[in-house]
Amino acid sequence: MPRTLVTGGAGFLGSHLCEYFLDKGHEVVCMDNLITGSKDNISAIKSDKFQFIEHNVSEYIELEGELDYILHFASPASPIDYLELPIQTLKVGALGTHNALGLAKAKNAVLLLASTSEVYGDPLVHPQPEDYWGNVNPIGPRGVYDEAKRFAEAITMAYHRTHGINTKIIRIFNTYGPRMRVNDGRAIPNFLKQALTGKDISVYGEGSQTRSFCYVSDLVEGIYRLLLSDQNYPINIGNPSEMTIKEMADKILQATNSTSKITYVPLPEDDPKVRQPDITRAKKHLNWEPKVKLDEGLKSTLKYFQKQLKT
Repeated sequence: MPRTLVTGGAGFLGSHLCEYFLDKGHEVVCMDNLITGSKDNISAIKSDKFQFIEHNVSEYIELEGELDYILHFASPASPIDYLELPIQTLKVGALGTHNALGLAKAKNAVLLLASTSEVYGDPLVHPQPEDYWGNVNPIGPRGVYDEAKRFAEAITMAYHRTHGINTKIIRIFNTYGPRMRVNDGRAIPNFLKQALTGKDISVYGEGSQTRSFCYVSDLVEGIYRLLLSDQNYPINIGNPSEMTIKEMADKILQATNSTSKITYVPLPEDDPKVRQPDITRAKKHLNWEPKVKLDEGLKSTLKYFQKQLKT
């Protein structure tokens, strides 16, 4: 039975990964300091093959026994988080990744790093292929996340080249689904919360900036395929179906039958104007592309938010 460690395992993506790998027959260790994760996300897991350890991976990671895989997903991951937790965001990208790689080296484990489309910054190339180097403001308010992930990619490749560790790097584009935090601060959680509570939907700028939204089950499948592949260089995983933020706000209003009005607020500093993955590599090397349609994904996400806002 393979044994897999998921750092950030009590978070939105991490909790889905814990469930998925348990279903695949893995023994799963979930590690999280609960700074943005929640035990509620893993409360439904009832398995003797599952272990939760409360620990900050920016501190030394000690884990007894053999280990086959490490999925390094520990990090604050929304604009609100970067602004409230800038130093923690930098530390988990640097020290946390270093510690996870050290553990992978000690255990001879495969390590998959959760990187992000934010490494492309406010891109000058569209859509974004993996060989685009990005347009990032290293000292702006979003720089703490962008640069933490860029450093994480660099040290991961250094460990791969120097120590021969089998590493994988996934660049995650906008993902949504159940277990996103109500106060997450990203577009879909924001719009759902506002629409369901009868508040105005706040759209940044003119709403003409674009995003591409991938449902969580599609992303998790892509992660699994990448982990078992022979690919060591970064691979984009996301949905190439691009839409404006204004179009997403209209979608949310339609899905919720809300009478909320759309209001426009100033664009945050360094907010990317476009975001769309080039998934050519994922199709070629992983035989992966997203399957869940937006309306279907929004339906299950809406149900989750309706339940959360009633409690």
